[in-house]
Amino acid sequence: MAGLASANIDISEALADALPRYLTVVVGLSLIILIIVFRSLLVPVTATVGFLLSLLAAFGGVTAIFQWGWLGDLFNVHDPGPVLCLLPTIMVGILFGLAMDYQLFIASGMREAYVHGIDARLAVQRGLHADRPVVAAAALIMASVFGGFIFSDMSMVTPIGFALAFGVLADAFVVRLLLIPAVMHLLGPAAWWLPRWLDRLLPSVDVEGAKLERTHPILAAQVAAGDQEWADLDLPSPEPVGAAR
Repeated sequence: MAGLASANIDISEALADALPRYLTVVVGLSLIILIIVFRSLLVPVTATVGFLLSLLAAFGGVTAIFQWGWLGDLFNVHDPGPVLCLLPTIMVGILFGLAMDYQLFIASGMREAYVHGIDARLAVQRGLHADRPVVAAAALIMASVFGGFIFSDMSMVTPIGFALAFGVLADAFVVRLLLIPAVMHLLGPAAWWLPRWLDRLLPSVDVEGAKLERTHPILAAQVAAGDQEWADLDLPSPEPVGAAR
């Protein structure tokens, strides 16, 4: 029995020591990818800070309910105590992936509107209006999936389900749909600032098609209209039915 207890302590300490390095690698790689995609420094930084806020909120909720006993009757917690040592590692991986998905949904629409000439603050409004139903629906689906584990008979599974469900809802509805758009609206054009030397070093992925629009405006218009076949053939688009009359 003592051997099992000491092994659990060693595993917990090893995971606690590895968690900062794990978080640094995951966040660092994500920052690089987001900088390349959005051609901005502040957008990836705000996205990462928002994820950390969601992570802290989930940690706080788990601590309050499963270690301090708050709302214990509601969540069937009769004996508050330590939670599974793997919980922080699981939370970081899953919540970070979902948070960055929601960030891409929200910020890509804003970026697309901005690079096509719309004012930075108006682009935030358009991107949010276009993509918030997708983010809200995705968050509700994932929260429902994770929430199904909250009332499990296994005491180790219940905190994991609560942490993930609460973290997803906090990240989607508080961070991505409220705080991030507010911060980007306040930043205005500065949200899309990127140093010239860094812009030259980064590969140009042109996710929004802005470069195509500048270099081949006719082709870009044909593609945007959904007439890809005629654009590839470099032929004039057919006249609408009844135009000859």
